[in-house]
Amino acid sequence: MTQVLAQPPHFGSLRPQPGKRAAWVMAVGVHLLLAVFLIYGVHWQTSAPEVVSVDLVRYMPPTAAEKPAVPPQEVPPPTPQNVEQEEPPAPPKAEILRKAPEKPKTFKEKATQNLDAITRLLQKETARMVDRRNADAADRELAQVRAGQAASARNKGLADYLSRVRGKIRGNIVLPPAINGNPESVFVVTQLPSGEVLSVKPKISSGNAALDAAVERAILKSSPLPKPDDASLFERELSIKYRPLDE
Repeated sequence: MTQVLAQPPHFGSLRPQPGKRAAWVMAVGVHLLLAVFLIYGVHWQTSAPEVVSVDLVRYMPPTAAEKPAVPPQEVPPPTPQNVEQEEPPAPPKAEILRKAPEKPKTFKEKATQNLDAITRLLQKETARMVDRRNADAADRELAQVRAGQAASARNKGLADYLSRVRGKIRGNIVLPPAINGNPESVFVVTQLPSGEVLSVKPKISSGNAALDAAVERAILKSSPLPKPDDASLFERELSIKYRPLDE
């Protein structure tokens, strides 16, 4: 009987081929990349987006109280090198600070100094007295000039005032006949500030009764008498002189 022995399988047919191994590695890598993509893609879609909040605040400059205090700078302690470099100021020399003693003055020097001081004082006082005397003399001279000007102006105003009074009286006189010469008569007239004549009294007679009576009537007829331009020239009593031949 012929036994037929089966041949063992040839393991050489089960060895993977080089091309198949590269394909198998590539397939495994693609599956891994696909799995990673799916996992992170799902996680990205399911996670909620983060919200960023921004607060808008108006900028205010910090006040003096809010300003941060600047910490004082610490001064490093002096190092031995610095101490050695800084030299203390040299003390003042005794020769400079010591004042030389003043030499006592002699009696002659003191007397001369006092005499000079007295002389300067006398000169100053004399100059002041001279200036005062000159000023007083100038003031007196100015006062005299002003007084003379005032008196001249018053006399002029008074003469003008009396001239106007005599002119009005002369215009009202009716002379009597047979007058010899140019006799003078004087009358005292009392008046009010308004010029109204209160009374007429003969002071000096002309020697002609008719002429005196005519002058008295003319004075009373001239009331009110003219008033002066300056009220200070008014006189309550006037002395009126009259001569027939005078203008």
